[in-house]
Amino acid sequence: MAVTRVETIPIAVPVAPLEEGGLAPYSSNHDEVETVGRTLVRVETDDGITGWGEMLTAMQSPSVTKAVIDDVIAPELIGRDLDEIRDFVASFYYPYVKTRPFLGAVETALWDALGKRRGASVSELLGGGLRETVDVAYCLGMLSEDESRRYAARALEQGFDVLKTKAGPDWKADVDRIRAMHDETDGELEFRLDPNQGWTVDEAVRAGAALEDAGIYLQYLEQPCRIDSYGTYERLRQRLRQPIAANEDTYFPRNLYYLCERSAVDVAGVDLVPAGGLLGVREQIAVAEAAGISVTHHNGFDLGIKQAAVLHLYASTPALTLAPDSVYYGWADHVLEDPLEVENGAIRVPDGPGLGVSVDEAAVERYRVESGRDASGC
Repeated sequence: MAVTRVETIPIAVPVAPLEEGGLAPYSSNHDEVETVGRTLVRVETDDGITGWGEMLTAMQSPSVTKAVIDDVIAPELIGRDLDEIRDFVASFYYPYVKTRPFLGAVETALWDALGKRRGASVSELLGGGLRETVDVAYCLGMLSEDESRRYAARALEQGFDVLKTKAGPDWKADVDRIRAMHDETDGELEFRLDPNQGWTVDEAVRAGAALEDAGIYLQYLEQPCRIDSYGTYERLRQRLRQPIAANEDTYFPRNLYYLCERSAVDVAGVDLVPAGGLLGVREQIAVAEAAGISVTHHNGFDLGIKQAAVLHLYASTPALTLAPDSVYYGWADHVLEDPLEVENGAIRVPDGPGLGVSVDEAAVERYRVESGRDASGC
């Protein structure tokens, strides 16, 4: 069961337009997304098993992402047994450089291959059996009030219970959008508001208080201020009754530990790729659970491979108490032979061996890119 080959495949896949049931243009306070760069990892073993992983193309550079995996990680992996996942991931140490996001994609591929080798799903390997379906949160970029109303109503009609929307430089406009969507759906949708670190602490306090005055209580306000500002989040939690979530801060385990220790957040929005894989993210989830913090999983325009990994994570991890974000319904095309289906705001956990999905290699080749920079989303 030794690994014999590692292939890194950068691709760029279009997002379907909003009017066609998709999400494009998906606008946040730092970009507008219509095509997303992803990098797939294909692992092969000496007994003919293939495993797949996926990550956001790092720094929007396919060549950089490919070089790290091909030149740094692959030489250390080839020849190792599939059973050595934990030892392999733990063996990497480079001063000044963190390899966790790249290892996250490779580790996913190893779990996929190991599950296929043993005839078990990834969630079974991780002790699963918790859920057969996973509710997901609908995601929406920054739109006008009228557009926000229309697409919030669509989300509710499609069976979603939670809507996450991006926020921009004008917190008053964001408050007005949330109020419009809340009114349009008669309070039946819960909301997550994500400024992507774009607000000052004063803006976050005023936005949260304005929503509270309107009788709207978010499921959480996600990473409103910059990372590494622990005192900011302690003060926010003291001044607001809106739940506060950390997302980008969780990409650095030390930050999550500190925030938990100081009771500075209510929710941890983790992500298995920057955590270094399924093993690493489960360690982070355990830290948050011990601190009494709710946990959800972030979405960075995940295609079907990583989306399947998230579903298996939910099927095997009781501490994941809040629905993950998902944009799976928003793609213009898919790289799976049998795309996952979002039904009534939920996705069924694949029940086949490994990740339980088959990659459409013709589609992968159709969207392959070799160099340069590509759009990305988060």
